Amino acid sequence: MLRALYVYNTLTTFSFEPSLYIVLQISSFRESRSDDRRFYIFTATKTLHLRTNSKKDRIAWIEALASTRNLFSPRPLDENLSAVPNDLSLSTERLKKKLLEEGVSQSLVSECEQIMLSEFAEIQGQLRVFCEERSTLLDTLRQLEAANFETEPSVTHDNDYQVLKHPFSSSECEKYTVFSTTESSDEIDKQEVEEVSDEEISFFDTHESFHELTISDDSMTVESHMNVLAESAEQLNNKEDSFREPLPLDVERRTKLPDPLEKEKSVSLWSMIKDNVGKDLTRVCLPVYFNEPISSLQKCCEDMEYSYLLDKAYEYGKVGDSLQRILNVAAFAVSGYASSEGRHCKPFNPLLGETYEADFPDKGIRFFSEKVSHHPTIIACHCEGKGWKFWGDSNLRTKFWGRSIQLDPVGVLTLEFDDGEIFQWSKVTTSIYNLILGKLYCDHHGTMHIRGNRQFSSRLRFKEQSILDRNPHQVDGFIEDASGKKVASIYGKWDDCLHYACIDGAGKECRTSNDSSLLWRLNSPPVNVTRYNLTSFAITLNEITPGLQEKLPPTDSRFRPDQRHLENGEYEKANLEKQRLERRQRMSRKLQECGWKPRWFQKESENGPYRYVGGYWESREDKRWDGCQDIFGEFNEDAAVS
Repeated sequence: MLRALYVYNTLTTFSFEPSLYIVLQISSFRESRSDDRRFYIFTATKTLHLRTNSKKDRIAWIEALASTRNLFSPRPLDENLSAVPNDLSLSTERLKKKLLEEGVSQSLVSECEQIMLSEFAEIQGQLRVFCEERSTLLDTLRQLEAANFETEPSVTHDNDYQVLKHPFSSSECEKYTVFSTTESSDEIDKQEVEEVSDEEISFFDTHESFHELTISDDSMTVESHMNVLAESAEQLNNKEDSFREPLPLDVERRTKLPDPLEKEKSVSLWSMIKDNVGKDLTRVCLPVYFNEPISSLQKCCEDMEYSYLLDKAYEYGKVGDSLQRILNVAAFAVSGYASSEGRHCKPFNPLLGETYEADFPDKGIRFFSEKVSHHPTIIACHCEGKGWKFWGDSNLRTKFWGRSIQLDPVGVLTLEFDDGEIFQWSKVTTSIYNLILGKLYCDHHGTMHIRGNRQFSSRLRFKEQSILDRNPHQVDGFIEDASGKKVASIYGKWDDCLHYACIDGAGKECRTSNDSSLLWRLNSPPVNVTRYNLTSFAITLNEITPGLQEKLPPTDSRFRPDQRHLENGEYEKANLEKQRLERRQRMSRKLQECGWKPRWFQKESENGPYRYVGGYWESREDKRWDGCQDIFGEFNEDAAVS
């Protein structure tokens, strides 16, 4: 009997090998709201995007799938076993009321209540253990299905998944979905789990995703977690080294900074910078009280907090949805500014040759950056994710104008997908106001052009905040095709969320809640807020997780002593170390003039950007750091110059 649907590979016209098995008994279906030929099939591990030749064909497909699934009547499942509530507390109000009505004394009622609750406590514990074991069992079954779907149809019984299943109804086409298989549980909230939006779904040919059951008071919902798998060497670019080797997924990241060991002193910023009006503040040595415990290299890595947007963009491009691809790219370009709200301290200026690596298996990315020039200060970075590469270099031109600081980024950021589509953009101007009087705040303003080499490009305007502006941090823009026609608009706030709305053929734009869709939303702030206002992601950047220290090169920012002392709240030691490293840093210009070259990056041309040359992760694997000096140790000036 037919138990599975064969989905054939549409890219190979003459190939009839099935690329995927779908168990109809645990699947559900939904029609697309935006395309009358597209529909989705949801399983326990996959979301398939399918498109027919006509709307009539789509109806026939869904009816055929539903009727085939209904051939197999599911065995009844005991509801008391399938949906055990998380709240297992026992109410004794009715019993107490009845006993009091019968004339039983209050003391005796209370004693009986305690006896009953103590007896029930053991049963409650056993039931909770049973619930957890059942959740683990279902999760294991889904993983086994995901691991074996390419070789044989799954034989998982339908009532094992009954808690996830939602019956198909031809009269309720908007409720076909059970849950969305996305790349990160942070991308969706409870409403999006209940009803999947077209722009927040993953695709059938991505890596397998494993899911974990979360028991709520009323029902069981599914949170999806991306399983980062190793890719074969044939899938890697010949020029790049392997960023995708199998990595442990059980690395626990910290959720707060260490408690400070010393009380921080109050220092006037104006007293430090009043003699530097009009000068480049990157050359001004300030005490550590004005720094945050991360370096500019790590600050670059903060832009990758919402890298899942690039994963989504890659998947949309694979199925031919170029509009959704650039919408997610634009959201990613804006999301990098979200962490700057409330961040008034300056990151540490890296030493020449200082490096930083970030390995996030849960996000599926590997990031690497290096300070490649001291004058001008240039930082180069390279990051790889699932189906994309991101790189660029940046030089900040900083000016102090008395009451404000202006930072103008110089450099181009490049994003390249594996299918050859490339997007490039530059960052907008950042200003910090009220340095002397008033509340200190940061603002980003200017126009960002995201240029693509294919069908779409984007133009985003960061509105400059005025003194009386009651709705600051506004971003608005549009997507245009190769002919210059606007096809979609983007609007929102760089510190909150972004939405998009399609523009019809007449050029009319609708921004109502019914016509717009969410692109990106800010992550929740950390529970343990520090005075630096670091995000949960930023808190992890300077952490040395177990087993990491022996893998890092001596140039990594995590080994910088003044930065580490500041993180630990050892302010006196941090100031002494910073002064020592500043003296050492003054020799960087001489080193650069004597022919010093960056270790991991080089320029493509005389005026071109710095590109990663490869080899870092191989050296890390072999623990061979030839040519990497101990830049944070004691410094011999004569030896360095010679």
